[in-house]
Amino acid sequence: MCGIAGWVSYDSDLRQRRDVLAAMTDTMACRGPDDAGVWLRPHVGLGHRRLAVIDLAGGRQPMEVRTPSGTVALVYTGEVYNFTELRAELESKGHRFRTASDTEVVLLGYLEWGEGLAEHLNGMFAFAIWDEREDKLLMIRDRLGVKPLYYYPTPDGVLFGSEPKAILASPAARRAVDTAGLRELIAFTMTPGWALWKDMYEVEPATVVTVDARGIRTRVYWRLDATEHTDDQETTVARVGELMTDIVRRQLVADVPQCVLLSGGLDSSAVTGLAAARLAEQGERLRTFSVDFANREETFRADENWDSPDTPYIRDVVELVGSEHRFVTLSPHELTDPALRRAVITARDMPVGLGETDTSLYLLFKAIRAESTVALSGESSDEVFGGYRWFHDPVAVNAPTFPWLAYRSPMSQDRAAALHPDLRRTLDLDTYVADQYATAVAAVEHLPGAGAHERRMRTIGNLHLTRFVRMLLDRKDRVSMAVGLEVRVPFCDHRLVEYVYNTPWSLKSFDGREKSLLRHATAHVVPPSVQGRLKSPYPSTQDPGYGAALQQQAKEVLADHDHPVFTLIDRAWLTDAVGRNVTMPSGDRRGLERVLDLYHWFDLYQPEIHLG
Repeated sequence: MCGIAGWVSYDSDLRQRRDVLAAMTDTMACRGPDDAGVWLRPHVGLGHRRLAVIDLAGGRQPMEVRTPSGTVALVYTGEVYNFTELRAELESKGHRFRTASDTEVVLLGYLEWGEGLAEHLNGMFAFAIWDEREDKLLMIRDRLGVKPLYYYPTPDGVLFGSEPKAILASPAARRAVDTAGLRELIAFTMTPGWALWKDMYEVEPATVVTVDARGIRTRVYWRLDATEHTDDQETTVARVGELMTDIVRRQLVADVPQCVLLSGGLDSSAVTGLAAARLAEQGERLRTFSVDFANREETFRADENWDSPDTPYIRDVVELVGSEHRFVTLSPHELTDPALRRAVITARDMPVGLGETDTSLYLLFKAIRAESTVALSGESSDEVFGGYRWFHDPVAVNAPTFPWLAYRSPMSQDRAAALHPDLRRTLDLDTYVADQYATAVAAVEHLPGAGAHERRMRTIGNLHLTRFVRMLLDRKDRVSMAVGLEVRVPFCDHRLVEYVYNTPWSLKSFDGREKSLLRHATAHVVPPSVQGRLKSPYPSTQDPGYGAALQQQAKEVLADHDHPVFTLIDRAWLTDAVGRNVTMPSGDRRGLERVLDLYHWFDLYQPEIHLG
């Protein structure tokens, strides 16, 4: 796992701009603490930071290969899980390898298949290839969008990077945010291509972006197609089990210490069970990690989102699989440290306002990184198998909007409550959300003759796989890579996604529960307590001291009268929020999180704000 950056300028000689390329690349030192490299030619510069995971000695980048017609160079981040098979295929076609890395497989794969290379890859990846033979740059991203990649068009080329901070380090990029950027930040519709910063774009998942002297073009190489599912229930469960076993086996390949993130839910427990069984075959013992909050088990209070604490279920999994487990226990004091908030904002390059769900994840990943370099996660299972509670709530299912905004939760409460009234009117979020929803729904393909309920559930599944999951994957990548930890997501294997996406909803919920297919396919490696557990979100602290600390910090923001955050924030709302009871409703707590994030984001990035 690594960080990449680059600059293409057809009107300049970039060999004189090594300082800019080095500055862009160095912003991602956390993504690649093991090595760095810059490659320059007249019209292109490529930068790379490396986190060594496979072939520690041989996978240095930028990597190049010389052909009779010109040099082809690559900067790459991610993992290709079928690189062994691809290597054998390429060798049979006459290619010769100098290293054992998957990076070289990607590079020589491009020589063989051109931009069609992407269709051959199974993995999580984002990479850029400069092809001197045609003076063009290709940027390619994996199918689900596990690895991030952004670009910023310029008058004579493009800037690109794994993270916006790499692009913003160039003097050619402006640190500007306009109403369009703010609108999506608050709305939570996950608009494809959005990157917050004005004139910057995300390379969308499953997309090839080509840059040459004629301009910028895009091609989508994979999409969620609707196909007929012909397998019966028993065959479907068996196929899901076969896929999961193969996926976990492939994703356990690494030359560095690895582990599994274990929450006590079905998803992470299934990955844990399969990984433990695989490693046991090799005579190894699995390591697992989980996050918890001080005294959460003793003081836990059930509500509409959390039925039970995670710890008892985690213990059951650990006892069953025999993993070496560590609880990372956090206190409200740690979670409200302003330095931690600034670290997370810097990791994500934006003020997301998710509070302790981000900061606790950062601390968990930081603790894991001290002992491991690679972790497997249960992320994205709910999007694939329909596990979220709103998939099973008639009101959310039938609401004419995104289900995660219709279901009663902190996410669906008024996310714009803390904003200045004038800004709320300018953003007109209701119209924006409605337009985005209509656009997203119109893009969903259905099978002829499908019933109304089946069409609706396919639509909801599509919205989660093309929109909602992208936010979670970006969060996971940016926060984990901020501490140099590679997190792999077995549930994002495109083979599994395609198969389950086209399974009828009646099969996905055949036992009257959420995630029926996964539950039955992995029953042999998951304890009964976890099999029967209801879906539970990522844990959140219930300690009143956390809310009190947020209010105290918000008072300090109020005292900073001339701070630019008040161009966006409603001072009256904030004054009222800091005076409420410290056991604030979660919506108020989220509002305070957003205010504090915006406050520190202004200080860290000094953005130009363009309203109107």
